[in-house]
Amino acid sequence: MCPDKRGLEDADGVHPITKQYGSECGYMFSILPLPGHVELRASYFSCHTDNQDDEVFTFSFNLITTAASGVETTYAVNATCFLPLPWSPREVSCEENYMEAHSSATSTWQVMFQQEGQQLIPMSFSEARELGYVFHLTQGRLVFRSPYTPRSVMGSVSMINGSVVEVVHPILFSRQRWVVMMVDWIVACSTNEGMYDGAGLVWQTPTLLSPLVSGLSGLESSKISMGVDGQLLDEPITAERGYSLDISDTTVQISIPFNAAGGYRKSFVKDNMYHEFYVVRLYYEQIFLDDCGVETRLRLHRPMNTPLLIQHLSIINQTVLEDRVFTVYLGNLYYDVDLVAVKLNGHNFTILEATKSGLIITTVPQPNSNLHAYILRLPFEDAAVHKLYSPEGLLQFSMDINYTLVILPQEEPFYYLASVVAQFNDVFPPVFKGVCNEKSISFQMSHKPFDYLWEVGVGPYILTANLAAKRGYIMQNDSKSLTLEVPLFSVGYTYKDINLKQFYGSFEIHSRLPKTLEVKSSLAKACLFQTTEVIVCSTEGVVTVVTDVTLAGAEPNGTFLLDSTCRPQETDGTRVLFSFGLHTCGTRVQVDHQHVTYENEINVEHKIRSALVALMFSSLFRITVRCVYPLSDLYKLFAYWRFDADSPGVGTILTRVPVTTHLSTHHQKTVDLHNYFQHRP
Repeated sequence: MCPDKRGLEDADGVHPITKQYGSECGYMFSILPLPGHVELRASYFSCHTDNQDDEVFTFSFNLITTAASGVETTYAVNATCFLPLPWSPREVSCEENYMEAHSSATSTWQVMFQQEGQQLIPMSFSEARELGYVFHLTQGRLVFRSPYTPRSVMGSVSMINGSVVEVVHPILFSRQRWVVMMVDWIVACSTNEGMYDGAGLVWQTPTLLSPLVSGLSGLESSKISMGVDGQLLDEPITAERGYSLDISDTTVQISIPFNAAGGYRKSFVKDNMYHEFYVVRLYYEQIFLDDCGVETRLRLHRPMNTPLLIQHLSIINQTVLEDRVFTVYLGNLYYDVDLVAVKLNGHNFTILEATKSGLIITTVPQPNSNLHAYILRLPFEDAAVHKLYSPEGLLQFSMDINYTLVILPQEEPFYYLASVVAQFNDVFPPVFKGVCNEKSISFQMSHKPFDYLWEVGVGPYILTANLAAKRGYIMQNDSKSLTLEVPLFSVGYTYKDINLKQFYGSFEIHSRLPKTLEVKSSLAKACLFQTTEVIVCSTEGVVTVVTDVTLAGAEPNGTFLLDSTCRPQETDGTRVLFSFGLHTCGTRVQVDHQHVTYENEINVEHKIRSALVALMFSSLFRITVRCVYPLSDLYKLFAYWRFDADSPGVGTILTRVPVTTHLSTHHQKTVDLHNYFQHRP
């Protein structure tokens, strides 16, 4: 609430509380730094207060506030206060905007104000009222109220032990027939407003207000007490709250720690910054005794507040690298601040959603304070965490956090940004070792802590247990190592330098990043194998085949393809080696919806002399060489009329051999021998 007009309403009408009216009538009205809080303090002897025998005081009126928008709000104020302690014969109250003193009352009075170097001029109470001084007679007391300088034209200002003291010295007298009664009355109040020293609020006043002491003969300080909100506190409570009351011969100093009990602290947001302030309504009381033991009581009300303070939140990265979990501490939050949401690298989570997604947010109290903190935990492997790897072996996990916090109870939001990074050195992709076996190649990799960052691949495919089983690989994977044995002629091999004695078969395995599929390390192991029977359908459209042609007494040197000019490149006593293009040597082509099949035949000359038997063998003995490619792999064949496959074809050697048991009767049967060297995903 930010009122721009205040007023009191009673049976006599509405009375706006201006600064002058408040000092004359005994009201102190202030708007506290706490949003929506205003404070009205009224003297027991204030205007519009019902006084019964100076012991029972009744407040019954309406407080009217008018906001800047023009909307008026009325608050009913009703309070009855009973005198907690008997009045001292003389009392001085120091308010923020006026000084008040009262003592035992008598009949009609006049007043003179004593000022240094000026003549005393008697005046009536009504004349004094015109100057801002109020004298009021109750049933048993005489009340004097004075504004502070500069309106206190009859007052003066003194500097006593570093404190500014306001002094007013009225002399009251009354004529009762031939007797004149006179009261020499001094009112002195320290106007020190207090200060914030970075740790708390500090207020200081002279131990002895010399104008007050010198004006009353033999006056000495008897007791000094402190409290808050108009109530004195005993020593155990002040000690428990951390208050201190230091009294020396010259000064009294009161210190109240920031956010100590008895004060009012508030958080709020300004320019998306977390601010706070702290307010204490200090109450100070000092009792003086004169030579006759008559008591004078000095009361002082002094609201004090800190300036607007920026509360710096504390971010501590408590992450332990070995745990591979981000642990981030957000602290220095007071009880009226709540965390409602977080954004992690652009991913939004409410507190409820965070728990469901694996993000853990815990509220923890901060020891020995009214503060609390939040601890956020998120595994490095979470999808929300950014990962960055450099070829130099530096692995970095990073997280940008945007905390959404609210101030209670108005739920005013503000945001706090933090970034945390975890780094590991000497982190490299998995490394394989390759070993050549008689009919296979074996690969072995020892597991390291960060192997999960990469995936192991064969060609474009991820190496999984299903892929290994489908292709006939033998794979073992446990917590310590991965072992893969790849039999010869399995899918994924490449071949070169094929001859009748030996050839090179190579197999490549690699580590790559899962998201980009970028290969970070690879091992292509090439091994020398002995040649028995081989067929290779290359991605360039070349067929290389080694096969035995002597099952029925054929002569290797006499073999040829469908095009009789295509002869073997190499032969020995039993085998032949042909290498030819798929569009040469009479190769036949057949296309269906899914495949392109290339087929050729190895024809043989026989050493059998009988014309009838030779005719029979020529019709029944044949070796078919076949390569099958997926139609989808051969787009260049039809786009550019150039053979270029994405993967090797599936090769087949089909040998049809007649087996005779009784040639004299021409009884025979046919045996098909199939050798498949398949290249498929």
